[in-house]
Amino acid sequence: MHDLLFVFVAYLVGSIPVGVLLSRIKGKDPRAVGSGNIGATNVMRAAGKALGIITLLGDILKGFIPTILAIHAGLPDYIVASVGFAAFLGHLFPVFLRFRGGKGVATALGVYLAMSPLAILGSFVLFVLILLKWRYVSAGSIAGTALVPVLLYALNAPEMYIYLSVVVGIMIILKHRDNIKRLISGTEHRMGTPK
Repeated sequence: MHDLLFVFVAYLVGSIPVGVLLSRIKGKDPRAVGSGNIGATNVMRAAGKALGIITLLGDILKGFIPTILAIHAGLPDYIVASVGFAAFLGHLFPVFLRFRGGKGVATALGVYLAMSPLAILGSFVLFVLILLKWRYVSAGSIAGTALVPVLLYALNAPEMYIYLSVVVGIMIILKHRDNIKRLISGTEHRMGTPK
């Protein structure tokens, strides 16, 4: 029962719509701007760079805090993975927004950061390289996400963490299917250019 409560609270934490709440400071709603996503990139478009950066940090913490607490509580690997997955699902399907959330990249980043900082370092390097080369946030996010299971395996992470990263990776890629279509057609938005 204690473990299930941990998982449920992680889902509620993941459901907190950081970007939507912060955008209200400027009377904006990211769901009505750009891609309609509630994540940091679209919050930047809706409410400015500062609130976008704070949104990024908030979304990362939504995944990091429940997962690191589960790890330090000495919970089994499968429960830690369940806690991380619950926080991730909370962002994708937040109860506070009628289950219409974001794409989950930053929240997944927070989960992985708690599980394996080295894996995240490698994934982040790939993300930055792609962003610098082509300026596509979506392409960097997809590539970085796809690399995580490989890095976790190489670093001998617990099997449940690797399984989690595969499932989360698939879900993130599916959430980016419209971005993938635009990347293929050459119409995807580049960071730093007008929408």
